[in-house]
Amino acid sequence: MQAIKANGYPIHFGEKGYEILSSFIEENNYSNIFILVDDKTNEFCLPIFLPFLATEKTIEIIEIESGESEKNIATCVEIWSALTELSGDRKSILINVGGGVITDIGGFVASTFKRGIDFIHVPTTLLGMVDASIGGKNGVDLGNLKNQIGVINVPKMVLIDSEYLETLPQTEMRSGLAEMLKHGLIFDSTYWKQFLDLKAIDFADFDTLIHRSVEIKNEIVMQDPTENGIRKALNFGHTLGHAIESYFLENGNKKTLLHGEAIAIGIILESHISMQKNLISEAEYTEIKNSITSIFNAVVFDENDLQPILNLLIHDKKNEYGKIQFALLDGIGKIIINQHADNEMINAAFEDYKT
Repeated sequence: MQAIKANGYPIHFGEKGYEILSSFIEENNYSNIFILVDDKTNEFCLPIFLPFLATEKTIEIIEIESGESEKNIATCVEIWSALTELSGDRKSILINVGGGVITDIGGFVASTFKRGIDFIHVPTTLLGMVDASIGGKNGVDLGNLKNQIGVINVPKMVLIDSEYLETLPQTEMRSGLAEMLKHGLIFDSTYWKQFLDLKAIDFADFDTLIHRSVEIKNEIVMQDPTENGIRKALNFGHTLGHAIESYFLENGNKKTLLHGEAIAIGIILESHISMQKNLISEAEYTEIKNSITSIFNAVVFDENDLQPILNLLIHDKKNEYGKIQFALLDGIGKIIINQHADNEMINAAFEDYKT
């Protein structure tokens, strides 16, 4: 699989990527090699990764608990303290082996420790491969508000190996699939149509689909690294999706949603808003809704859920001057940014979702 050149770093794939990573480590003569994992990736993914890392230097493993609830400043303090106790210095490197939580928090920790040390992402979930590890966004949540604290800083490289996907439960695979569907909807209608019949997908060649998804995200990020314009397109489905994810995370009466599960709902809702604004046809909306609901289980919302979700929208990072901004579809495969939708439109989208 051909490497992809990103904005200041390469994205490598498969076994060739490990060779390049090992050579890079040796050439840069790092003083310390740290690997950040969570309890799950330590058990299931590190045994895959370590045999490929050819180095005689001592490797220190730093483990945190798994889950979105660990993506906070308190966990950062634990990691910074571990790096300090293990004699980490400016010439150290941090390799983040894990899903989106690990790459997000690992990139943030590395970017801020000693005012910045080098880091590499080795995503082990589908979501991490096609989204979280690509583009240089690193950060943590503030309470239950998603990704409120962070920096944009690129790794030295990203290494994607689909072998890690064999360690994942189906729920995690579906979670990543939501971002791949989004990439098709906002950028490539032909790519979107490949997912209309999952039974027809050759999962033996799933690497090709992953590669294309990474290409799409990278192409958008390359045009707008700091999210002042077109990069906002990647937030399609995320304005409402993040609010839903945060609400379910903070509400003890609700089952916590995986990121992709919340984004799948957001995609349906924001597609409905696109239809209300005459940006897509009813037939296009129906195609999107039917495709998403054929993959993801429906989530039940009651009348008391909507207002708290609307209240969370004000914290969305795209907002400017107190106005909620949406990235909406302008036909399948195209996007229009900086769009507004009133509560009546949002309510209508929720009502349709519930049917």
